[in-house]
Amino acid sequence: MNLSDFEKTNYSGLYISKAVHPSFGRKYIARFQYDKKRYVKVLGYTKKDNLTKKAALELMQKFKESIVVTKEENEQNEQLDENQVAIDKQKYQNLLEENREFKRILGNYKNISTDVLKDGIQKIYDLEELKSYQIELIKLQNYLENENKRMIILFEGRDASGKGGAIRRITRYMNNKHYRVVALGKPTETQKNQWFFQRYIQHFPTGGEIVLFDRSWYNRAMVEPIFGFCTKEEYEIFMEDVVNFEQDLVRQGMILIKLYFSVSKDEQKRRFDRRVNDPLRHWKFSEVDMQAQDLWAEFSEKKYEMLRRTSSRSAPWHIVRSDDKHLARLEAMKIILNSVDYDGRNYALDFEANEKINISVQKELMQMRKSQNY
Repeated sequence: MNLSDFEKTNYSGLYISKAVHPSFGRKYIARFQYDKKRYVKVLGYTKKDNLTKKAALELMQKFKESIVVTKEENEQNEQLDENQVAIDKQKYQNLLEENREFKRILGNYKNISTDVLKDGIQKIYDLEELKSYQIELIKLQNYLENENKRMIILFEGRDASGKGGAIRRITRYMNNKHYRVVALGKPTETQKNQWFFQRYIQHFPTGGEIVLFDRSWYNRAMVEPIFGFCTKEEYEIFMEDVVNFEQDLVRQGMILIKLYFSVSKDEQKRRFDRRVNDPLRHWKFSEVDMQAQDLWAEFSEKKYEMLRRTSSRSAPWHIVRSDDKHLARLEAMKIILNSVDYDGRNYALDFEANEKINISVQKELMQMRKSQNY
């Protein structure tokens, strides 16, 4: 395109052809320089496009704007690209630093099963979550000591329901001078001829003390009748007497907390299988464990009657669903802490019951009427 064939208009950058085409008319072009580059564009013809000078000027302005805006956008994009590269480099450096830190903490982690590693890390988080409540348990213990009050906590549930683990977490940081864990074996011949509650009473707490029973007098409500360790008459006498016995304890100032750890049949089997296959846990497995799954329905029947007949206003049962061990332990701690208005309570903590884990007796009985899975 030869510029000598065009003449300037009275608008800078807008040119019109000297020659007139018989069909198209005269040609308008835009010609200008921007950022050291020259731009030329045919805008149209006076006849073919019915293009006036005013219309040609508007087209030229749009063309100029498109060049300027595109240039600015490209510059912005280039700047964004540079910034993104800088950000990506920083992210990469951060990832490298995190990776080095994880390797330093985890050590030779490649020699450990991924499942074992994940399980171990989760346990660390679980233990950290419990610590705030374990601090509250120490406050509770101090309160009982200062006020000379006595507390009994019963831990009941099927085999492998998580009672022992919960007791260990609850007492982990307590002052061992002011609590005792009682797990009684088979009664002696002398004890068999005594009043049934007598062998438990001799382990009751003194002032300022907590006693945690890993299984309790409620053996007579479930285990003993199923395995024939007591007569039907002895079972009925116990079921009729135990509510009055506990009411007397509470009237005399005893703080009595009854926890029932409710494990599902499938989870119990999984835990039994683990005991069988894991050399570190094999010692836990017993002949009674072998029968627990086979006698599930019988245990369910006795559990139902126990909860229905022995939960009272003064000594209610607290049902703790224990398939998730950590959540069960957490809820057990909350139940214990909520039983006493001790000094220095940390109200920033969540003491509300998790209703999926901490189940009312009524709800548990209703569930058992529908299914014996628990």
